[in-house]
Amino acid sequence: MYYGIEKSRLDNNVLFIDASKECTKVTNSNKLEEKHIDKILDAFVKRENQEYFCSLVASEKIAEEDYNLSVSTYVEQEDTTEKIVIKVLNAEIKRIVKREQVLRDEIDKIITEIEG
Repeated sequence: MYYGIEKSRLDNNVLFIDASKECTKVTNSNKLEEKHIDKILDAFVKRENQEYFCSLVASEKIAEEDYNLSVSTYVEQEDTTEKIVIKVLNAEIKRIVKREQVLRDEIDKIITEIEG
């Protein structure tokens, strides 16, 4: 199957694909498997935006970005940082402080008995 660049295409949009996560880690290198190739090829053929994977960008936007062709300029990275729920964290801290006080009371009781 041949997927060439079409000369008859009506737009000048550029498809940026961030395929950096589309591989399997193998020792010190990465392996591009059939499923990864299929996903990349599918995105290329469809030419549609896919969150965190590819972005179809108008040539005017590229000009606005001073012709920067870095994929990261146009394809947003997914935020994978852990979300912390303050109420849950605060409840856990209260539980730890309460447990610490119980342990301190037990230690004080033992020390009193020893000194006694």
